[in-house]
Formats: sequence, C-alpha cells, structure tokens
Amino acid sequence: MQDAATPVAYPLSRQLLEAVLADRVSDRFVCELIWPRLGYEQNGLGTWSAGPAAGEIWRESFPVEPAFIAQRPPSVALTRSIAKQHKQLLKEQLGFGGYTIGELYPRRTRRATAVNWLLAHLAERGEPLPESGPVPELLPAPADPVAGHPGDLPVS
Repeated sequence: MQDAATPVAYPLSRQLLEAVLADRVSDRFVCELIWPRLGYEQNGLGTWSAGPAAGEIWRESFPVEPAFIAQRPPSVALTRSIAKQHKQLLKEQLGFGGYTIGELYPRRTRRATAVNWLLAHLAERGEPLPESGPVPELLPAPADPVAGHPGDLPVS
C-alpha cells in the first residue's frame, strides 16, 4: 500500500524514455522520474527530500533533490548505483547506440544515464517496460542543447 506522503512515480514506458533521450522533456521532469523511485519525498514547498526509503548513501550525500542533469556528482552517483548486469540495458532494451560526436553534451549523456538507471530500476524489480503509456506534453528539442529548455538549471 502506498503511503500518503510517498508520491506516485510517473509511469514509465518505452515511448517516455525515448522522449527523454530525444530531449523532449525538461531536465526537472527527468529528475522527477527518478526521485520517488530513489525514495525521495515531495514536501509542500515543491521540493524533494530524501525520505526513510532512500538509501543511506543518498540521504547522506544528497539530502535534498539531486539535480541529476545539471550537476556532475549526482549523475556520477546515479551511474555507480546501476548494477553491473544492468549497465547495457539502454542498448539492449531501447537499441540506443549513443549520441553522435556532435550530440555529446553533458546534459544528453546524463539523460542517457538517467534512462539506463530507470531501466535498471525496472529490471531489479522484475517489472516489464510497456511500449506506451502516459507522456507529458512534449517540448521541442532545445535550440541550444548545452543550455537546454527554458527553466533548466545550468549544467556544471
């Protein structure tokens, strides 16, 4: 049973994860796919904090919402938290061969990390990835992939 304080995680689907890789959703939305699955809880102010379900490492290292796309340390921690047997799920399940040289920006590679983590999260639970499901209103790909969408935090 879902606790009233625990937010319901947005449902995952191949269609949604492909939109993340294509940079068609905001960086914050990508983080909001991960935070509840990591055990972060949303407070009344619209921010997220590591709750009791978050692992000790996450609670200590990132007590408030880690910016997985904007900041390198949370992205590295996310990468390291993917079990070795799940490191290739992006390629195996989505057929993602990576970005081309001209598309290699930290924001995009961190999005790929986020999608791989989400796939690993499903795999760890034995949950399938549906082909389709709810998708937010898609944004156009940003004109400047370094800056991202309006409202995205600067990448460091």
